[in-house]
Amino acid sequence: MEENKKVVVVPWDFTQVAEFALAHAVIYAGKLNADVVLLNVVKKDKEVEEVTNKLNTVAEVASKKYNVKPLIVVKIGNIFKTISEVANDMDAALVVMGTHGMKGMQKFTGSWALKVIVDTKSPFVVVQDLPVRKDLKDVVFPIDFRAESKEKLSWAYYLAKNFGTKIHICKPEITDEFMVKKVRSNLLFAKKYLEERDVDYDITTVEGTDDFAEATIKFAKSLDTDLILILTTKNITLQDYILGADEQKIIANTARMPVMCINPSASGKLSSFTTF
Repeated sequence: MEENKKVVVVPWDFTQVAEFALAHAVIYAGKLNADVVLLNVVKKDKEVEEVTNKLNTVAEVASKKYNVKPLIVVKIGNIFKTISEVANDMDAALVVMGTHGMKGMQKFTGSWALKVIVDTKSPFVVVQDLPVRKDLKDVVFPIDFRAESKEKLSWAYYLAKNFGTKIHICKPEITDEFMVKKVRSNLLFAKKYLEERDVDYDITTVEGTDDFAEATIKFAKSLDTDLILILTTKNITLQDYILGADEQKIIANTARMPVMCINPSASGKLSSFTTF
């Protein structure tokens, strides 16, 4: 790996969904000018050699298939902690992870799954199928009352700049005056941010006051979207559970759409992509 070159990490468990993740990762890596890293986590030292040999074979096959030879990393540890540790140590641009949907997401949902994602500085892209297209033409961007919602904008801009993406903002249909003001504030900020950067976007109010996550999935499915861009919950409160988008439901959506999870920063400031 070249010094200071970005990496896209793919947690690898020798399943079909890991193959799906690799196919997506190759696309992102091409746009990011990054290396792809296949990461396998083992429980015992005696497993390292055997898994390393298997991963080398996978990398050789991938090299012929995608004209990109992934790097390999085998670590002893726990998948719920080691994935984030490796991604953080490598300063990964992205982590692209395959899942079997709600059934398979049992490992990656609940407090453990959110801990994996939230503890990682890098965005997570969770996929359930092969990419339909090589470009991200349409990305759904749910926006709610949380101030952290603004932090997704830098990634929306990055996707638009590099993939020619149109950002489809969706907002909840709510009547609570306090929440309406919060959503409106975030919406006005997003409009200004995107317009200043000539990003193509539209805004839709989605039905489903009681379940914004379900409404978002339905909206994304109607567009045949390439990606849903969500924010993980920061310092979860009762209010977040009641009114915030349920990221677990979106991540494991039955429409099998890819989902990018952005983690709120400690500072609350938007990220920049000057290093890309």
